[in-house]
Amino acid sequence: MILYDYFRSSAAYRVRIALNLKGVPHERREVHLVKGEQRSAEHVARNPQGFVPALDIGGGKVLTQSLAIIEWLDAAYPEPRLIPAEPLARADAMARALLIAADIHPVNNLRVLKRLEAQFGADEAAKADWYRHWIAEGFTALEAMAGDGPFLGGAEPDVSDVLLVPQMYNARRFELPLDAYPKLVAADAAASALEPFAAAHPDRAKPE
Repeated sequence: MILYDYFRSSAAYRVRIALNLKGVPHERREVHLVKGEQRSAEHVARNPQGFVPALDIGGGKVLTQSLAIIEWLDAAYPEPRLIPAEPLARADAMARALLIAADIHPVNNLRVLKRLEAQFGADEAAKADWYRHWIAEGFTALEAMAGDGPFLGGAEPDVSDVLLVPQMYNARRFELPLDAYPKLVAADAAASALEPFAAAHPDRAKPE
C-alpha cells in the first residue's frame, strides 16, 4: 500500500493518522505541493484532481479524498472503528468531521490562498487573516458540538478527532488564539498524546 502524501497537507495528515490507528503497513511517497508536483502528469493520472492524499491499495486501484479513504479503511480494517456504527453517534461524528472537511478546509487550502493572491492581490498578512477567520468560524461551532471529553465524541477518538488534530496544527501555524475553544484544545491534547496521532505529525513526517 502506497500513500501519496505531503507532510503539511491536513488532508494527508488525516490519512496518516487513520493508517497508524489501524496499524496498516504502508509506504509514503512525498508529492511536494509547494513545488507543484501535484500537477504532474504522473500524479494527475493517479488522482484526476491533482490532490493529496492518494492511497494506492494495489490491483490498479487508487483511493482519493481523505474521508472516503478513512471510510474504506473502517470497512477493510474494522478495529479500532473510527466512524461509529450506531446511527446517531455516526451522524454526530460525521457532522463534526464534515464541519472541518467541508466548511473550514476547502476555503483555506493552498489553491484558494494562491487565488486570493493572484486575483485580489492579497498579501501574506491578508491571507493569514482570511485563514484565521474561517478556522475561528468553524471552531466556534465545533466547540458547541463537542462532547464532555476527553475526545470530541467521548471516551475514544473517532473520525472527528482524526480531522481535528490536523486543523489544530493549522490553527497554531497561523497563530489563531485558542482560548475560546477549551474542549477542542483538550481533545487535541488527548489525541496527540497517542502515538498513532503523534507519529503522523508533520514534524515527524517531513522529508529529511
